[in-house]
Amino acid sequence: MHPVHDTQRKRYRHLNFFQHECYLEVRVPRLRLPDGRVVLLEPEWAGHLSGFTLLFEALILMLARQMPFAAVARLVGESWHRVQAICAKYVNLAVDAADLSDVEAVALDETSCQRGHAYLTLVADAEQRKVLFVTKGRDATTLEAFAQHLAAHGGEAKQITSASLDMSPAFIKGVTEALPQARITFDKFHVIAHASTAVDTMRRAEQKTDPTLKGLRWTLLKDRAKLSATQGADLDALLAHLTTKRTARAWLYREHLREILARKQIHVVSAMLRQWCTQVMRSKVEPMKTVARMIRQHFDGIVAWVQTRQTNGFLEALNGLFQAAKRKARGYTRLTTMRTVIFLIAGKLDFQKFNPHAT
Repeated sequence: MHPVHDTQRKRYRHLNFFQHECYLEVRVPRLRLPDGRVVLLEPEWAGHLSGFTLLFEALILMLARQMPFAAVARLVGESWHRVQAICAKYVNLAVDAADLSDVEAVALDETSCQRGHAYLTLVADAEQRKVLFVTKGRDATTLEAFAQHLAAHGGEAKQITSASLDMSPAFIKGVTEALPQARITFDKFHVIAHASTAVDTMRRAEQKTDPTLKGLRWTLLKDRAKLSATQGADLDALLAHLTTKRTARAWLYREHLREILARKQIHVVSAMLRQWCTQVMRSKVEPMKTVARMIRQHFDGIVAWVQTRQTNGFLEALNGLFQAAKRKARGYTRLTTMRTVIFLIAGKLDFQKFNPHAT
């Protein structure tokens, strides 16, 4: 026990009493320590940010996961800066206390944060589907920073055995250098997306001399099972001219590629994929040749997907949620604020360690 030096009157914002704002005013002691320092002894229900109770901060966290900070501030009658400060405090506490010793598979993605090609790199736990790390930039050094973050939270770079990413050369280099035990995986959805782009590029080039191809963009890009009866008839009419229309051949190449990557036997997929690349390179469908060269360049990572079935599609979906939140908030201008919002939306952080009322 330490002697009481004096007491101070403090005011805490609490949950509203019906429609009225509620404040608790209490006298709290200041204690004198053996080394001569005087410290304030906060009540156990006081929040982590000065002037709020734990219950009020729990309310802010719950609302901030569903709406922009400005909307939360208007709803509770506090300033935007106070709302953001509460959220940032809890995010930092939870991220600092995170245990990453059991993370083995990660997914990487990037998201735009400001005008002028400003980006953030996101690293997520592919098994638990939650964001682990956010940092500025999208070059190889971002993976070095993640490896350091991993080491600081009970993990090691060598424990990461799988990494799902797009075909960014910077990310590939970063994973190779910073996570040397990780098997790189390029999920099939990225590959098919490149093939779809090639189909559309071929259509655009060919329609300059063939007006019948105009208006077929979505017919060619959508899955056949999702086409309407009219679109299906248009597609069949196009495929009937397979020998004369390169766009039709490009569509067939893409569908064949889709079928190959849907198989589960890695040796079968490897053989069929090599054969597909050879056939495409012998054709006159130039945009699809670009896809074949890309597959050859990243062959091992594409084939790895057949075994791991690991994808970063969930991370791209979360990226969409963040971009929607950013638009609704009329844009976030500070990187620290964006990091806070990303963790609130996709971090699955456990705030109950610091606030028993938080959900």
